[in-house]
Parts: sequence; structure tokens; C-alpha cells
Amino acid sequence: MILEKFAVLGAGNGGQAMAAYLALNGCKVNLYNRSRERLEPIIKKGGIFLSGIYQGFGRLNKITDNIEEALSGTDIIMVVTPAVAHRYLAEKMSPYLRDGQKIILNPGRTGGTLEFYNILKSNNCNADLIISETQTFLYASRVVGPARAKIFGVKNRVAIAAFPSNRTREIIDKLYKILPQFSPVENVMKTSLDNIGSIFHPAPTLLNMAWIESTDGNFSYYQQGISPAISKIMEKMDQERMNVAESLGISPISALDWLRMSYGARGKSLYELLQNNKQYEGIGAPEEIKHRYIFEDVPMGLVPISSLANYFGISTPTIDMIIELANLVYDTDFRKIGRTVKSLGLLGLNKKEIIDLVNKGNISNVEVHPKLRRTLYKGLDNIIYGQFAEYQKEVE
Repeated sequence: MILEKFAVLGAGNGGQAMAAYLALNGCKVNLYNRSRERLEPIIKKGGIFLSGIYQGFGRLNKITDNIEEALSGTDIIMVVTPAVAHRYLAEKMSPYLRDGQKIILNPGRTGGTLEFYNILKSNNCNADLIISETQTFLYASRVVGPARAKIFGVKNRVAIAAFPSNRTREIIDKLYKILPQFSPVENVMKTSLDNIGSIFHPAPTLLNMAWIESTDGNFSYYQQGISPAISKIMEKMDQERMNVAESLGISPISALDWLRMSYGARGKSLYELLQNNKQYEGIGAPEEIKHRYIFEDVPMGLVPISSLANYFGISTPTIDMIIELANLVYDTDFRKIGRTVKSLGLLGLNKKEIIDLVNKGNISNVEVHPKLRRTLYKGLDNIIYGQFAEYQKEVE
């Protein structure tokens, strides 16, 4: 029995795992990727072989690099790409979306749903949609060969929220039979400011640069790459993230409690929890320092947290240090290309107005969604997709 009709956008580590899992569980799945080259082996096989926690062959309905074809006839659109591709996809999708479709960013990182919504509106997309985001990706997964994906681990619970939050229940009702791990939280500021990837990815990558460059990442990212000293830096970043959330009246989850809840890991410190998390075993470090752990998690994770902190006068010295280190190493201004209070449509709003916005979709006497300058986004796309040629495969 077919439960729902899905479009999965992105054929990377997460997208292939998600598409195969949904197909294995009776869903009709269209898989889209910007580059046809990555799709060729999947087209040849007609689907994806899944191994690890779930096993079998997921036969797909459509496998295409045509976004209109991918979206046609679908109910739920799972965006499973690095967050740097969200702007591009929102632009490409806007002419083809229809009333009733539900978009889920897996994950949104920090501010993903707000950015996506504003870009759709700036492109005159007036379809009655629900746009939502998860706090993290459901699986620890990798592409392990042509048309082959492996799911190493599955989180026990993944927070999800819609924009506005009064429509979150509609998302849960659609997904609970096939993805019961999704659990509603109060709003997209909660999912955005509980962005644990921004804590787990940039700092260890930057602080292990010599090891990555000398070994091509031939070591365990979490168990070997995160030492007691690095974990202390991560804990400082995590506290700063939580301070920003608390200033907005959001009750954040710490990285420590998130590991306990998501994976059942045990330990008193962040270092102990990461060492004891069996589901992270086998996950290697990046093969090179030009990786989504920087190009996604700095501009789409740390930068918007820092921007919100600065907007409300909150100090985030450790987060700012990691951003500046990334700027130096990659000769890039990640603050310029990243999400900010302005690009998320929050400039001029106070804390109460921001919460009203994400809960209700509007606030009194304020223009909530100012027209975004298309030239700004085109300029950002040129930087993201042009400057780092090697990285383009990661954002497809």
C-alpha cells in the first residue's frame, strides 16, 4: 500500500538513504538531483540498495534532474541537501509548487524555513504550502557505492516545527506512520537554535586541519577527532548558543542532553558522550578541509546564531572565534554569505514580535516579509557555487 507520494531533493549521503527508506516502506518516491551524473547509476538500477540498520532495494518512481518533473504529483517534499542549496532550490521550485504540498527541510540548520519562505514569496509563489524544518537529520548515513547507501544509525527522536507553528500538527499527521521519530516542538526558532550540527562540525574540522590534510581524513571523526580539549571548546560554543535561545524565551537542549536523547549515549561530559556513542563508530573525518562541515555549518549555522546574538546584545566570543578562523583559513567572509537577521526577515522586530511571527505567521503593524533583493541571492549563489568548485558535488 502506498502511504504518500514523496519528492526527495538531493542525492547525497542523506538523500539516497531517505529515498531508499521511503521506497522500501511502500511510498512512491521521486528523486531529484541538480547534477545528472550522480543520478546515472541510480537510473541504471531503477533505485537504491540500502544496507545497515535497514536493508533492501528501494525502487524509485522517478529519478530526474528536472525539478518540475520531480515535484509533479507529490504530496511531501523532503529537501535533503546541505543548507547552502536551500536558496537555489527555493528559486527553482517556486514556479512549480501547488496548494497543499508540504516542504520539509532535513534539516533547516539555523533559519532555514524563514529563508525558504521569504525566497518563495520574493519569487511570487503564492501556493498554500506548509514549510517546516527538522532540527537535525534523522540518519547517520553515507553513500557507499553506486546506487548504494548505508544507514549507520537512526536517532530516537528528531524535533520538527512548521512555519507558522500552528500548522506543525498537519506535518506530524502526515509523517507519523512512516517516520515516527519526528516529534513536534514549539516553533522554528526552537529547531533553528537547537542546531547541534553547528557545534559538532566546524570546530573539530578546523582544529584537525593538519590531521585531515596529512591523512586525507583517515581517522574516526568523532572518536579520534574530538579530544577532551576540543570538546571543551565545543561546550563553550554550546553554552553561547543556548544563551541566544534563552534570550528569546526558547528552552534549548544542550548538546549533552541531545546525545542522550537521540542516541541513548551515556557519559557526564561531551567528550565521554561522543566516545560512548556506538552509532558514530565508523564515521570517518572529511577527506579534505573543503567540506560541508565548514561551507554549510558556518554560514548557515554559526553566522545566524552570531547575528541574532549581536542583534540582541549577547556575547558569543567562542562562536565568533570559530567564524573568524574559518574566514582566515578559507579566505572568505562567511558573515557576508551567511544567513543574518536581515536576510531572514527579522530586522526591526523585537523578541516578542519574532516569536509572534514564527507562531502565527504574522504580527500586527509590521511588514513581516519584506521583498528580498534578488540580486543579493544571486550574488550569494555565485560565491557558494562558484568559488569552491570542488565543493559543488557536496551541495548537489
